[in-house]
Amino acid sequence: MSTQQPRENGIRRRNLLAVAALTPAATALAFPGSAAEPGRTGRAAAPVASNLSTWSGVASALGRGGNMIRGLYYHTPFPRWDLHVVSHGVTVTPGLALGSHVSFVRYDDGSTLVMGDMIVTECRLQRLNDALHEHGFAQTAIHKHLLAHDPPLWWTHIHRHGHDPVHLAHGLRAVVRATGTPPPPPPARPRPLDLDTAGIDAALGVPGTTANGVHVCTFIRRETVVDHGRALPPGLGATTAFTFQPLGGGRAALSGDFAMVAGEVHDVLVALRRGAIDLVELHNHGLTEEPRLFFVHLWATGDPVALARSLRRAVSLTNVAPAPGS
Repeated sequence: MSTQQPRENGIRRRNLLAVAALTPAATALAFPGSAAEPGRTGRAAAPVASNLSTWSGVASALGRGGNMIRGLYYHTPFPRWDLHVVSHGVTVTPGLALGSHVSFVRYDDGSTLVMGDMIVTECRLQRLNDALHEHGFAQTAIHKHLLAHDPPLWWTHIHRHGHDPVHLAHGLRAVVRATGTPPPPPPARPRPLDLDTAGIDAALGVPGTTANGVHVCTFIRRETVVDHGRALPPGLGATTAFTFQPLGGGRAALSGDFAMVAGEVHDVLVALRRGAIDLVELHNHGLTEEPRLFFVHLWATGDPVALARSLRRAVSLTNVAPAPGS
C-alpha cells in the first residue's frame, strides 16, 4: 500500500480540525459589538413590552423623539427633507422614499437590538460605511430604492445588539451625522390628499394611514421571524409596505417594498410586472433571519386604485396579514 494516501488523509484531517477550531470565532464576528447569541441555547430571546419612558435616554442621545409601534419597539424617523430628488420626472417627497429610520427593541435576556435603514447620497456612502464600522454597526444590505434618480442615493440596512441602549444611541447619532441628515423639520400643517384613499384601502384589503403627504398600506409576515437568535416583533424587518404620493389629477406615484420567502419570489415578480409595476431591486435586508426573507422594491405611477388592485394580486401570493393598528 502506498504511503501517500495515509499522508493525504492526515493532512485532510488537520485541515478539518483547523476549520472547526476557527468556526466559533467566525460566528462570533458576524455582528460587531453584539451580545451573546441566545439562539445557541435553543431558545430565541423574546421582545418585551416597553413605552416611551423606557426610551427617554435614547431619545435624548439621538437628539430627536420617536414613537412606539405596537408597544414592542421604539421607532425614530430621519426624513431627508434637505434633498431635492427627481425620479422619472417625479419630485420624490421624504414621505414617499426619502426616510432613514431606526428601531430599538428590548429582549428578555436584557439585550437591546437596533435595526434600521439609512439613506445617503452617493458622495457620502463610503463615509457612512466607515462610521458604521467604527461604531460597531453591521451592514446587512447596501442597495437602491429608486431606479433613475438624481442625485444618486444609496440605502444601507444596519444591525447591532448591546446591553446599553443609550450607548447604542450615541453611536447611532454619530452614524446619522455622517449621512448629512439635517435636524427634524418644523411640524407641517396636515393637508388633505388628492387621492382616493378609501378606494386604495378597499382594493388592497387593509386600512392605510395618511401622514407626511402620503398614504401608506402595510402588511406583516405571519411567521415569527428569528434573527441572530432573537425573535423579531411583528413587522420589524419583515414588512410589505406600499406608499402612494399624489401627483395631481387623482394620479399617484407608488414606491413599495415586498417581503417574501424564497418560494414566493418568482410568482410575486411575475404578478407585479403583469400589473405594469416596475421592479427596482431584489435583495435581502438581513443576514441570518429564519425564515430567510427576500425583498423587492417597486415603483409605478398612474391611477392609485388600479395600482392597488395589481398589488393585491401579488400580496395574495404571500403569507402576510394586514399590520395591526394600520
